[in-house]
Amino acid sequence: MALSCGLAPAQKKPAAAPPPAEGEVISEPVPPQVEASAVAAVAKLGDEVVLGRYQMAVERMNPMWKERAARRMGGMDALEKQLASVAAQMVQQGISMISFKPQGQPRSYEVAPGKKVVKENGVDTEKLVFTKWLVLVPTVRKIRIMREGTPKPLVIESIGYQVAISDKGKNDWTFIDGAGLSVNDLRGLFVTLPQNMELPPVEQRESR
Repeated sequence: MALSCGLAPAQKKPAAAPPPAEGEVISEPVPPQVEASAVAAVAKLGDEVVLGRYQMAVERMNPMWKERAARRMGGMDALEKQLASVAAQMVQQGISMISFKPQGQPRSYEVAPGKKVVKENGVDTEKLVFTKWLVLVPTVRKIRIMREGTPKPLVIESIGYQVAISDKGKNDWTFIDGAGLSVNDLRGLFVTLPQNMELPPVEQRESR
């Protein structure tokens, strides 16, 4: 069950201009605090969802992904109405979230090339730099399903991930749920991501 944005797959877009070659963009090592901040933000998102505050997932959805989903749904109002109905649907179906936590090693990428003025030999020089961090944060969540006529609830464990995105230096994370997400979906938003990048596994199993 996608609470962030797996509810709406991406639309195909017209071919964009080729991305800048990776060597043309100034890169930098990923500071440890970046991944730590992304993991903490996913943990906070999970805590809010477990408490039933599903609006948090709507509010923190990545704006570019949300806009793409809205186009497919026929407008932002229609999308937000559908997302806001998740809590009511879960109650109606006897479903409750019992845990939602980061679990596993995050992986980070630099994305969104943009221009920045830097000093070179005392002269202001315009350079192309990556402006955002994108962190894949593996997660595990458990849901409880009450089935009619069965006294013991069914507990489903979902292995997945959140894509956490923030402007560099801000640690203000927005999210894309990994359910139903493909590398091409992500590269449709961030064209400099590797074509051969591997996404974390997504699977469901009954929890004992």
